[in-house]
Amino acid sequence: MRKFILSFIQAFILVATVTAQTQPPASTRPIVVRAARMFDATSDTLVRNAAIVIQGNRITAAGTTVAIPPEAQVIDLGDATLLPGFIDAHTHLSGESGDNWYQEYFQNLMRQPTEQALLASTYARKTIEAGFTTVRDLGSADYIDVGLRNAINSGWIEGPRMLVAVHAIGGTAGHADADPIPPARGIAQQGPISGVCNGAAECRAAVRYQIKYGADVIKFMPSGGVLSLSDPVDAPELSQEEMNAIVEEAHHWGRKVAAHCHGDTAARMAVQAGVDSIEHGSFIKPETLVLMKEHGVYLVPTLLAGAWIGAKIDKFPPSIAAKGKAALAARSDMFRSAVKAGVKIAFGTDSGVSVHGLNAREFALMTSLGMSPAGALRAGTTVAAALLGIDDRLGTIAVGKLADIVAVPGNPLDDIATTEHVFFVMKEGRIVKNDRAPKSEK
Repeated sequence: MRKFILSFIQAFILVATVTAQTQPPASTRPIVVRAARMFDATSDTLVRNAAIVIQGNRITAAGTTVAIPPEAQVIDLGDATLLPGFIDAHTHLSGESGDNWYQEYFQNLMRQPTEQALLASTYARKTIEAGFTTVRDLGSADYIDVGLRNAINSGWIEGPRMLVAVHAIGGTAGHADADPIPPARGIAQQGPISGVCNGAAECRAAVRYQIKYGADVIKFMPSGGVLSLSDPVDAPELSQEEMNAIVEEAHHWGRKVAAHCHGDTAARMAVQAGVDSIEHGSFIKPETLVLMKEHGVYLVPTLLAGAWIGAKIDKFPPSIAAKGKAALAARSDMFRSAVKAGVKIAFGTDSGVSVHGLNAREFALMTSLGMSPAGALRAGTTVAAALLGIDDRLGTIAVGKLADIVAVPGNPLDDIATTEHVFFVMKEGRIVKNDRAPKSEK
């Protein structure tokens, strides 16, 4: 274990010295960012000829008529729209799928955690350069999410701020457990420390273990999943008592709870347990969506994951392909019903299932299924910030908020796909990306 910890630390030091640039501190000189438009996420309308004044890591003024400090560095982005840094409430930065499931399965088994950590650092950079300055990372192996979060916070590598779940929690043989590799092959059985629990007492212990080792949020698996080999996608995989124990224990520790749920019955049980969000929700029925609204439970629909799997569905093992087709066929009607019912919908992609850095494609998927462009943008800013419990400092462009700002060409209310072309990113007053800057300023 000591050798593993040392090698893990060495991997991130290598990333810091070889592949990542040293992060300079936010400028002590005021910065003013100008553009033709601003969507501050406090309403559905645009502010024209906008300017944002940043001092240190905070916004000190924003709007059309703001005083420009004489000593300020002024960045004029021209025909563009300024927005709050995007928030993805469902990612997996520690991994990424490709086009060959069988090859990837073998490679993941054989890859050292330090190698995976190095790969994760590249996914983090792609994510922030796509305009996502905050993510909620919902499940990882080998504590890679914890190490990645800490490395970003320490300034060793570039990436979004992360709220991490460590291991997802669920029952034996369920979506949180390992695939059914024969025990004779020497694969260790999972237990509460790795998130696998049976009975309310073990499930409480599993929550405590994740918190002990760094979890900001708890994720659990009330129903089956698509990308696991043996469990049905929509069946409940925990009892009501187990769900109650997980949610109650997490809330005792001040942690919010995300429930991976494709099935309707499992979703109703999770809502009854007091969960904060339902992830995916493919087969949720209209009456359960109404129940979610009544209880203030958020939906994180992860439409991009379904679209990504659907585009290459025949490359998966038959058991996974069948589940993927069923979930994809159901999720569009579910999403439309959620919008109609007024359920709080937070932006989330399940990136890692899809390629990192393409997160913004979720915006167009949301609008294609009935959400307004402004509603989709708020899902990825104000609504996601409220779900994550960080709306006191992020999610809008407003005085006193952290200076997380992105810019896209044109007007995203006219063409939501402009969100896929972020060219300027600022995180806490520090410019991460500016493709319109003269070479001397980069």
